[in-house]
Amino acid sequence: MTILVGTASWTDPTLIKCKRFYPPGCSSAEARLRHYASVFPLVEVDSSYYAMPNPANSVLWAERAPPGFVFNIKAFRLFTGHQTARDMFPPDIQPYLPQNGKTSLYYKDLPGELQQELWCRYLEAIEPLRAAGKLGAVHFQFAPWVICNPHGIRHVEHCADVMGAMDAYTMAVEFRNQTWFDEKRRDSTLALERERGLVNVVVDEPQGSSNSIPAIWETTHPRLALIRLHGRNQETWNIKGGVASSSRFKYEYNEDELGSIASQIIEISKAVELTHVVLNTNYEDQGQRNALKLMRVLGVTHFVDA
Repeated sequence: MTILVGTASWTDPTLIKCKRFYPPGCSSAEARLRHYASVFPLVEVDSSYYAMPNPANSVLWAERAPPGFVFNIKAFRLFTGHQTARDMFPPDIQPYLPQNGKTSLYYKDLPGELQQELWCRYLEAIEPLRAAGKLGAVHFQFAPWVICNPHGIRHVEHCADVMGAMDAYTMAVEFRNQTWFDEKRRDSTLALERERGLVNVVVDEPQGSSNSIPAIWETTHPRLALIRLHGRNQETWNIKGGVASSSRFKYEYNEDELGSIASQIIEISKAVELTHVVLNTNYEDQGQRNALKLMRVLGVTHFVDA
């Protein structure tokens, strides 16, 4: 079994500002990625959620990362049901957006030809990573208001249809509404993921709110398991008002917590060829420190099988 551990982002502003992870003089984009990849075998690209990625960056990432390094990349926010500000769309597309008086748009607001064009551009943008053999999962983190009802299921299946059309991508699904895994619908959600070849994203996160889901330690893809650790900071989980994600996910896992999580990771990894573990505790260097501690508990090192 192979377990790869990494973090969500390697360029968070608080990480760079704290000056603890990157050595002195490691200040360019190329130097930072090369240093990160010398420590971890996996990273999650989060910038592709906030704005459409571009092929040029993917080419550079593929060139700068060593053989065997893996990029998981988040889906653009429009595709996952989130509101999307007009200036987050490609500049040449902005004049053709619906003029409905809204400052932000949803996927349903766009005509089919614009939806299709954005999908094409997204896939073209990540193609250099796939061609280089360095693309892991394309991570769909659906909005909290995408619920388990006929409309929500249709949208998830629509995304799966688009991603599956090329038969070249692994689509991972993280829900943010508890209806997908309540007692009534848990089995049907897992069945949907298995039927469509989607990776069930196992989460560790604060519980007790509608946008929290339990950790479902089940595999639904024949090759890949994906675990995302958001921390357990109940106080900041639902902070509103433009607070940076680094503050929302500020959390230091202790040894007991990591020991328990590691046991479950090892168990689930027996069912698949490859297991990805992403630390999303991205305040300053917390993600990197948590990831390194987890690697020690798991007994894995850089590019080494468990």
